[in-house]
Amino acid sequence: MKLGAFSVSLSVKDLSKSQSFYEALGFKLFAGSHEMNYLIMKNNKSLIGLFHGMFENNILTFNPGWDENAQELATFDDVREIQKSLKKDNIPLLSEADESTTGPASFMVLDPDGNQILIDQHI
Repeated sequence: MKLGAFSVSLSVKDLSKSQSFYEALGFKLFAGSHEMNYLIMKNNKSLIGLFHGMFENNILTFNPGWDENAQELATFDDVREIQKSLKKDNIPLLSEADESTTGPASFMVLDPDGNQILIDQHI
C-alpha cells in the first residue's frame, strides 16, 4: 500500500511559539500562513504541520499521490482504494471518502491506541 508523504499534524496553542521552536530544530516554513492558522514546517524529508484551533488532538497524516515536497508521484494508491482495503480488513473508519468520486478525498481511522490517522489525497 502506497500512502504517500507522511507528516505529523500537531494541534498547537501558540503558532508563533511553535514555529520558533521548530525553526530552532532546523525546520523551515514550507507552506501555510499565520492568517490561515497553520504552518507546514520541513526539515530535509521530515514534515510537521502546526495547526492552531483546527482540531483537538495530534494526527498522523499521509498524502497519497504526493512526495515530501508536495510533488505529484507518477504512481500511487488512490485514497478510495486504500479505504476499501482497510474496510475489507474490518478496520473501522471515523470518516469515509466517497467511493463514487475521483480526485481529492480523505478518510480518518484510529490506530489501536486511539491515535488519529488522516489519509488525505490532494490530487
